[in-house]
Amino acid sequence: MATPAPNRFPDDTGADIFVREYPTAVVPDEPGYLTTRPPPLVLHVPGHGDEYETRVRRVLNALVDPLSDGGKLAPYAILRAGSDEDLLAGEAGKQLAFGIPGNMTPDRFPDFELLRDTIAYVRERPGDWTAPAAKELRDHAYRRRAERGGLPGLLWSLGGREAPPASGLRGWLLRAWWLSLTRTLPRWLWARRRTARLVRPGRLSPDRRSRWLGAELNVRRGGEDLFGVMDEVAARQAPRLALPADHPRHGEALQAVDQLLLRALLEDLGRPSVGRFLPKRRRRRARPVILLEMPRDAADGARAAERFLRSFRQAGVTVGGPGPLVVAVGRISGALRAELDPEECNLSQAGLLLHEDAHRPVWVGLREEPFSRAGLPVRRVSPRRFRLSWRTQTSALAGGTALAVFLLGVGGVELLSGPERDTGCAGGGAAAVAELAEPVPVEPKKWYDEMREVIDRQNTRAVRFAEEEGRTVRTVVHFGSDRLTDRTDTLFDGTIPELRGIAMWQGRILREAGADESLVPLIVDVRTTGRGFKDAAAGARELVEEVEEAGEADRRGDRSHERVVGVLGFAQSKEATKDALDILEAADIPVVGTTATADEMLVSQTYWPFAPLNSDEARMAARFATTSNIVARPEGKDGCVPARHAVVVQNSDDLYSASLAGKFMDGFPGEEQLVNFSQEGAFGAAPPGSPNVTTAAQLAETVCEMLGSAGGDPIVYWSARARDFTAFANAFDKRGTCVKDGLTVLGGNELTNVALTGEYADKAWLRLYHSAHRLPTTDGRASWRTQRFVQEYDAFVSGPPRADPWRHDGHSAVSYDAFHMLSRAVDGARSGQDVHRSAVLAVLRGGVSFEGATGYVHPPLSPNRPPTDKTLVLLRQTAGGPEVVGVCGAYEKDVRSRDQGPLCTAD
Repeated sequence: MATPAPNRFPDDTGADIFVREYPTAVVPDEPGYLTTRPPPLVLHVPGHGDEYETRVRRVLNALVDPLSDGGKLAPYAILRAGSDEDLLAGEAGKQLAFGIPGNMTPDRFPDFELLRDTIAYVRERPGDWTAPAAKELRDHAYRRRAERGGLPGLLWSLGGREAPPASGLRGWLLRAWWLSLTRTLPRWLWARRRTARLVRPGRLSPDRRSRWLGAELNVRRGGEDLFGVMDEVAARQAPRLALPADHPRHGEALQAVDQLLLRALLEDLGRPSVGRFLPKRRRRRARPVILLEMPRDAADGARAAERFLRSFRQAGVTVGGPGPLVVAVGRISGALRAELDPEECNLSQAGLLLHEDAHRPVWVGLREEPFSRAGLPVRRVSPRRFRLSWRTQTSALAGGTALAVFLLGVGGVELLSGPERDTGCAGGGAAAVAELAEPVPVEPKKWYDEMREVIDRQNTRAVRFAEEEGRTVRTVVHFGSDRLTDRTDTLFDGTIPELRGIAMWQGRILREAGADESLVPLIVDVRTTGRGFKDAAAGARELVEEVEEAGEADRRGDRSHERVVGVLGFAQSKEATKDALDILEAADIPVVGTTATADEMLVSQTYWPFAPLNSDEARMAARFATTSNIVARPEGKDGCVPARHAVVVQNSDDLYSASLAGKFMDGFPGEEQLVNFSQEGAFGAAPPGSPNVTTAAQLAETVCEMLGSAGGDPIVYWSARARDFTAFANAFDKRGTCVKDGLTVLGGNELTNVALTGEYADKAWLRLYHSAHRLPTTDGRASWRTQRFVQEYDAFVSGPPRADPWRHDGHSAVSYDAFHMLSRAVDGARSGQDVHRSAVLAVLRGGVSFEGATGYVHPPLSPNRPPTDKTLVLLRQTAGGPEVVGVCGAYEKDVRSRDQGPLCTAD
């Protein structure tokens, strides 16, 4: 039997995935991934007594070993409570600030250090809080600040010396003012700055909202300062801290101050700057890690450890930014587990969740048997260090600043008399019309039936490969919405262009398979799941049952061409499609998505979305709205300006819509107003205070009122479905509009379904911007593969290209490339004459790359994510066709978002 290694992770189920993802979560390949907030993780360790402690230490050693190499490679803290009275939040901040490698500028903790000093002063004086007060708290905190050095430390040391020698009245005045200049005035200014940062802004500040500590403690009086607030906290908690340690109120007091201290630490660990050049600026290249050792049951220190987890759960809900990765190793009590309400999963799922934005804790139960075996090594992290120290950069910056000041003085007149700010409208002039003079004719039944007939013919050809030539042939299931029957459904549903892209790639596979026997011809089983995918979960269950029933036939080799090796589709982010992915995951069926974009769809380890996520689209849209000229200038002035106000329209009961709207508001720095629109009257978890509207006329009225109350330069951000937008546009038009200079609408990829059909050709007041998933061929940046795809599409679709409503749309290109990705995985999974779904999953997890119709497809940075740098385009509808106003991603092989400017660069 192998001897268990003290620094190897127990080889439990899914441990290989966890040990692979853990170092990547701490030091991701792209710094932008540090902006996610992983969930707190509880690793439950079995055992009792010394055996339990040995196992806990083994897991902790395995997790800390890759973070150190004779010194810290990344900031981390190992928390071990020695007593129930310990405040582990204080220890966490102390360890995170200590021992960071050179040229990796450490985080600074001004809020944390101030709260730590103040709370320590209160804990040293439990009982009736009478003698100390706000002044004493301030003096103590400032003295501790001066002891840490810097300008306060220099002034404090000067204040301890004698005043400069002088005689007479001048000498007396100088001596009287000496302490004022070196201690009293600096302390007063410091206290004002701390109050403005933590409690309330100054009276002249344009942002009058309470700061985090003021909001946490519900401070409402405008004149309250920081140390007056902390004096009130002390008056409430000091008597409780004097109670016996086993008294419930004593525990509540410790919980209150621990949560306050941890909140300060999380605020200091807020959204980091990455890769910028200012000296001593926080340039985080690794995620801080806090490892918490849970003492054995009822041992001294168990309450302190659980208190820390409880504080992190409560404080983390309200703090913005990524924060640290917290891993608790050991056992937690049943009461705490019920309070935390963690998501129970295995190690592989936990490893994937380390890359997620999540607040709900994760609980993983480790088994006893793996602790008896040699475990798995965890790869050591190697974060990038900066070549120059901050001191060198300070010298260089100072010299550069002096040179810049000199040049500015020499050329000041020329600089000040330079050209005025550009006010040209993004995508053309202020007027807004669609591409076509009138909407294109739509023949839904004909076009849908044509695609089904094409796929049926190609399926017959694939069956002949199997039955007549003995070739390895397999089946792929496509899940789409219902069969289309009328013009309205056709416009609001991307099924027809999606089927066209699938039929085109299937045809190419079959053509090339005739000469290349290494390729696996594929049958496409097209299945409908009801209007809006309402029956997606039922369709997934039916497929799983069929796959399980066919297991015996698979083993005999009967009708092997009917074996399902993967699924395509689920073009919309709905709760039903999300549930369907869970069902297919349980059967280990690989799924490659098409145009579903909600981050909330990332629930399955066997699902690979193909389009960019809502978080990427919303970030790009928010930046575009506030940095590009898209709102017509008022009062007849020519040109446009960026948006400063957004009226956001969402369907709160629609997963895609609510997800996109929320992420846009998170990234939009201006003012927002939210309205919920559902013609069915289903509002789900609509945010409190936001109006719920059920008719298009009411929505037009509500939006007009919001636009009228906006501070200026407003837009409408539309995240709801295209059908609802058409109803709104018609109602807004009937109302005569309410925006004299026209209305700017910025929408998601859902509007692509209709915007390119000329449906809004008569809405001259509408300036419409929306996202898409490939460059139109009219743009010079479109790759040769995109150009070739459009040529093949024009030849494939009957009728003149100008009469096709989806010629510039991305749905067909996305499904074409998604099928390409799945078929490449099937080819790579072939072993002899057989293809197993597990092998297809393995190939997908390893990554597939190719030059596609939507751009170059890179393997994802982490499993079960869209391809890295997936192309995302912003279009404006103009009289001359769609005009590209922004593009991010690898629209060709050697192009990357990081080189495409601030519109595309991750935070």
